[in-house]
Amino acid sequence: MGEFGSFGKLLILMGGLLVLIGLLMLIAGKVPWIGRLPGDIYVRRGNFTFYFPVVTCIIVSILLTIVFSLFSRR
Repeated sequence: MGEFGSFGKLLILMGGLLVLIGLLMLIAGKVPWIGRLPGDIYVRRGNFTFYFPVVTCIIVSILLTIVFSLFSRR
């Protein structure tokens, strides 16, 4: 295959992954409950705003764990 064959495949895979992440970010803005769940931390004081979606991160982590465990079984 050549010296750079495996590196080329890795770059194509990473590019496809970036495209999928970008599409998910576009779609996530249209889902009303993403990032606005009870338990997400939101602090606004004057011109300072701090936001950390704790519960949203936990739910996304659980869903990704389930998906990856389904695909990794052999």
